[in-house]
Amino acid sequence: MITLQNISKWYGKEKTLAVDSVSLSIPKGELFGLIGPDGAGKTSIFRMLTTVLLPDGGSATVNGFDVVKDYHQIRNCVGYMPGKFSLYPDLSIEENLNFFATIFNTTVEENYDLIKDIYIQIEPFKKRRAGQLSGGMKQKLALCCALIHKPTVLFLDEPTTGVDPVSRKEFWEMLKRLKAQGITILVSTPYMDEATLCDRIALIQNGKILSVETPDKIRAAYPDPLFAIKSDNMSDLLKILRSHPLVKNSYAFGEFAHATFKNEFLQEKDLGELLRHENLTAVELKRTEATIEDCFIQLLSA
Repeated sequence: MITLQNISKWYGKEKTLAVDSVSLSIPKGELFGLIGPDGAGKTSIFRMLTTVLLPDGGSATVNGFDVVKDYHQIRNCVGYMPGKFSLYPDLSIEENLNFFATIFNTTVEENYDLIKDIYIQIEPFKKRRAGQLSGGMKQKLALCCALIHKPTVLFLDEPTTGVDPVSRKEFWEMLKRLKAQGITILVSTPYMDEATLCDRIALIQNGKILSVETPDKIRAAYPDPLFAIKSDNMSDLLKILRSHPLVKNSYAFGEFAHATFKNEFLQEKDLGELLRHENLTAVELKRTEATIEDCFIQLLSA
């Protein structure tokens, strides 16, 4: 459904590299996540795949259509929800939706079944201007507008950024229902916890793909025993972990510090003694399972 072959993009006279020879293959019906922080290259990839930007190297196809030669065909078969709300703020919910349906020579009524589950949540406010909507309602309206022409591929660029946790959860439930209808979905997000909701993910940083796999396989590939450590003085604990010769990697992780050690055979009791010798008190230490965020940090330091 979507293929990228060594696609690259750079900007400005200084040729700042934003996407560095990225290759991916996404089959039909998959919910695929592009996971990485701001500036990693996610939006540039989306804009090239939706024919908003021309690639500077490599090639890509969507639905079998080339992103350079066949941009008309691609625009007719994809839905694109950019990261920044880009609908008309002075038009109402109803007017925005009718406008986008008209652009694609269709009507809201013709494809209502596709957006029904989403639209009924905002229909009571259909006369309200889009600029006056909450973040979650803007998100639902933008998704309706991206779906109204019945696309086969849906691109969602950081759709839940700045949205409250309840709306985030609702949004991912909507994506599952859309996937069940056979729509191929490519979603980007900086939130590592959302990675587990995708069929497969690509971890990206500085325009390069670090890993492509299912979330479970990425977590299972974490190479070292991982420990969660807490003390009554977290500042001192982090300083000690960062400078200790036996520590391989360490970083703050919520209320704990996560750390790996150069000696993989060290046991919890050995590590506890080691830290108490550093005059740390109330030390709490336990083995923990690696999250996608742990895997991302490990790949960056590899």
